[in-house]
Amino acid sequence: IDPEDEKNAQLLQTLPEELYDVPANSLTATPVFDGASNEELAGLLANSRPNRDGDVLVDGNGKAQLFDGRSGEPFQHPISVGYMYMLKLHHLVDEKIHARSTGPYSMITQQPL
Repeated sequence: IDPEDEKNAQLLQTLPEELYDVPANSLTATPVFDGASNEELAGLLANSRPNRDGDVLVDGNGKAQLFDGRSGEPFQHPISVGYMYMLKLHHLVDEKIHARSTGPYSMITQQPL
């Protein structure tokens, strides 16, 4: 993965964020892109904070099982999400949602005036 590519960099940013909830006695002083091996990151993910049911929220690949909000069914594959990903989604949604109750429309294009 090339960290210079914006999409890849955002993907790489989500993995270390899952490690922020690691207990204080764990060593997490390794910078994000320098010095951490895949085995070390997988070990930290395995020791991450469990949810209220005692299950670890993310697997060894840094992916979580998400559920469809409408049906309650789990998605077919685990998905990699982190704080940066959620903040990006929130930012995109905030700027896109807009409602207009009533008002005049153009006769030709049917677009609001």
